[in-house]
Amino acid sequence: MRNVVAVVLGGGQGSRLRPLTEFRSKPAVPLAGKYRLIDIPLSNCINSGLNRVYVLTQFLSVSLHRHIRRTYQFDNFSGGFIDTLAAQQTMTEGTDWFQGTADAVRKNMRYLTQPGIEHVLILSGDQLYRMDFAKMLQTHKDSGADVTIAAKPVHDHEAQGLGVMKVDGTGQVTGFVEKPQTPEEIDQVRMDSGWIEQQGIQSHGRDCLASMGIYLFNRDTLIQALEETDHTDFGKEVFPTAIGKRKVQLHPFDGYWEDIGTIRSFYEANLQLCHKDPPFDLTSALAPIYTRARFLPPTRVDGASISNSLIADGCVIEPGAKIENSVIGLRCRIGRDVVIRNSILMGADLYETPERLADNNANNLPPIGIGDGAVIDNAIIDKNCRIGRGAHLVNHKNIDEGEADKHCAIRDGILVAYKDASFEEGWRA
Repeated sequence: MRNVVAVVLGGGQGSRLRPLTEFRSKPAVPLAGKYRLIDIPLSNCINSGLNRVYVLTQFLSVSLHRHIRRTYQFDNFSGGFIDTLAAQQTMTEGTDWFQGTADAVRKNMRYLTQPGIEHVLILSGDQLYRMDFAKMLQTHKDSGADVTIAAKPVHDHEAQGLGVMKVDGTGQVTGFVEKPQTPEEIDQVRMDSGWIEQQGIQSHGRDCLASMGIYLFNRDTLIQALEETDHTDFGKEVFPTAIGKRKVQLHPFDGYWEDIGTIRSFYEANLQLCHKDPPFDLTSALAPIYTRARFLPPTRVDGASISNSLIADGCVIEPGAKIENSVIGLRCRIGRDVVIRNSILMGADLYETPERLADNNANNLPPIGIGDGAVIDNAIIDKNCRIGRGAHLVNHKNIDEGEADKHCAIRDGILVAYKDASFEEGWRA
């Protein structure tokens, strides 16, 4: 992997993840109590022996930059780096913001034309998966490809929201349909399940090969593709165009993979991690997920009932609390007789000082955390929220979409509390 550079695309607005992306970029959204989404692709790179990475950023990138700077540092002898490249005005690339994924790479091409780079790996900053990119590079070299794309077998109904490919007997991509909606469109790219099983993958009725948005380019191929066109998007323009002009190879993958693009997908992916046998194992000894080292005390639990849940560092959980199928983030303070079900609590950025707590009390403001007797069900509670005693953060009216209050919203039927929101004693949606 010495001649490979990875480019992680982290600059999108993340509008479908609002309000979680109201004050942070999508890759900076907390995951599984103590991580951030950006930790997934960066950990995959490190575990694959790839230690030269550029992260392209644009929207609300301060917290993302801070997290990367504090987390990923290599020694002076490895030659490794993880650098953030923010959208900027230049004399040569112009003054416009990034117009899309391909445009973002085009405007940072100078970093890819340096000596010693033969291949460029393009990754997304908002997917949950574990992959050895060294195996993908081997597929790329063995096939003599100009471009290699990672693909996962899916069923017909799953294919409708993804880009689907057709390959020949050697694995070379010969056709592509973006989000096929009709049986006729799906039939254009439907594969013989026998070919899928020849790759060592059990098809289980899956006969479509969906793009994972992970591309490995020969550097010169990538430069030509971006310099000869004004394409702005890899998935919709650069990749489909390359199929007819270049040798595009498919790299099959059959592990867990989830695109964290909506509130519903974020919510379900997090809660799946709480299962006894989760589809994505955070405890892997061979390929750990890295994140920032925080010097926090162990979580203290006193007489609480906890099942099928993840509890991060630095929490205090008081007697009588009942936590089921939930993710509890850093520094959470959970009062007596609190009930938390099927929910994600992102925790807090700090502990409040005694002086601050006294000020809160004088101003009738709940402390950061969950007050005694509160109930949280089917909800996402962003960081630093203050939830008063007996408050119920529950979508009682079964609203699918809407603004429940100035402090929270309903998205996909899930109540989402805004960052730094405050809910008074006895609050109801």
